[in-house]
Amino acid sequence: MKKRKTSYLAAILLILILAGCTTGHQKEEETMNYQQITPKEAKEIMDTREGYIILDVRTREEYDTGHIEGAVCLPNEEIADTEPELLPDKSRQILVYCRSGRRSKEAAQKLADMGYENVLEFGGILDWPYEIVR
Repeated sequence: MKKRKTSYLAAILLILILAGCTTGHQKEEETMNYQQITPKEAKEIMDTREGYIILDVRTREEYDTGHIEGAVCLPNEEIADTEPELLPDKSRQILVYCRSGRRSKEAAQKLADMGYENVLEFGGILDWPYEIVR
């Protein structure tokens, strides 16, 4: 009888542990509340719309070596829990990029977590097939 209770308790504990791992993974995936777009879609927005911000989240040194025309530099490392002064309007469309796409995803998520409503992440300048300014 004691063995049976121990077996049941072990099985319940295992189920709870596995459920906890699954739930954590699902929550991680659900946190992405910005939109990923292609460089082509970003370029189309830049060519046809107004009022957006192009946000380069690389370092100032990287930005100075070449960036997308009209982009403003706000390094990912400087985006924390408080709204950046550079981005006062949370409803304004923000197009985010970096070098390869990793930092832009991080920055886009941080901005979305702060309540920015229209964040579009389009990867890295390495994949940008259009002109850049130096």
